[in-house]
Amino acid sequence: MGAAGDAAERSSTMHADVQQLAARLSKAVAERTAIEPLTDEVPDLDLETGYAVQRVLRDQAGPLAGWKLGVTSRAKQAQVGVSAPVCGFLPASAALDLGEPLSVSSLIQPRAEPEIVFVLGRDLSGPHCTAVDVLSATSGLAVGIEVLDSRFRDYRFTMADVVADNTSAARYLVGAPVPPAGIDVRLVGVVLEKNGELVATASGAASLGHPAAAVAWLVRRLAASGEGLRAGEVVLSGGLTAATPVAPGDVVTVSIDRLGTIEMAVAM
Repeated sequence: MGAAGDAAERSSTMHADVQQLAARLSKAVAERTAIEPLTDEVPDLDLETGYAVQRVLRDQAGPLAGWKLGVTSRAKQAQVGVSAPVCGFLPASAALDLGEPLSVSSLIQPRAEPEIVFVLGRDLSGPHCTAVDVLSATSGLAVGIEVLDSRFRDYRFTMADVVADNTSAARYLVGAPVPPAGIDVRLVGVVLEKNGELVATASGAASLGHPAAAVAWLVRRLAASGEGLRAGEVVLSGGLTAATPVAPGDVVTVSIDRLGTIEMAVAM
């Protein structure tokens, strides 16, 4: 067949595998059934292939509202053996409105975590983006709650698995944005409560030392594939505490200094 033919065959096989892996994840969502990690069957699955699977899911997800970051804690990166965050996409259809309860009837194993949300005031792209660039392009900051829902049983996965699974994204709630001027997001205090009980506290610096640095990493990552952030998009800059499991009847509250407080009720 020759070298060119071998390369073409490998490319075709990989394309088929990516489509097949994306279909497995979509089926898990549709059937609300956890599956085993993709790497149990494909042990050589790497991050770039994981992103290729995620891209298939993104193409099927409808209008895009923004992006999200994961593994932004330096301690977590050391724990799982990576040196950079990972990223996923936010479909517009996954957004919750203020006051709208989270329905878990279509979810598998939901968990909630607090986020600092960036609202882009202008387009932002390029391989050399910095935190300063992010701050200058940001029109608003908001308190957010991300609802995670890994499609893998018991949240057992490798980094390639979780990237393929769109970094466990499920739903998200964003509060009213406030002007960023004068707010040092490294230093804002974060409080996560469930049913009136304190679950965890943190500061903005829990996300890569500075949440804007996490967003700048995202911009550089997108630049590698010729993409960028667009005005009006939101970016969840990374979970600031461990995620807490939620079930019908729970009420999750997140408060962040200078940004406000939002509450999310959980229903069937």
